[in-house]
Amino acid sequence: MVESQTAIKQVIHKNFQTFKRVAPTLGAAYEALPQEAHADGALSGKVKRLMALAAALTHGCRGCILFQLQHALDLGASVDEIAEACGVAMSLGGTMAASETTRVVAYLQENGLLALEKPDA
Repeated sequence: MVESQTAIKQVIHKNFQTFKRVAPTLGAAYEALPQEAHADGALSGKVKRLMALAAALTHGCRGCILFQLQHALDLGASVDEIAEACGVAMSLGGTMAASETTRVVAYLQENGLLALEKPDA
């Protein structure tokens, strides 16, 4: 059975919300840094999220990949821009980043942003 990337993202989000209830000060401190780091500046927030996606793919962080991908999409990143960020990650991270890129493809397909592969005729 193929795992749903959307479902994985939802579980991670739910569990992190629980963590923030248990440790609210730590949760708030953790969220403050990325909020500042990804704010528009010399680089746009979208570019920063695409950079973070490439880093997440290189490190193989499942949650990071899914959340950075969604943030990039929310900021207007196109499928082509996402594919190029994946290419940068693959150039640095080799097989591991290439494998994790399939998670990006699945998420885009699940959310109707990338056509599913047509079966052979």
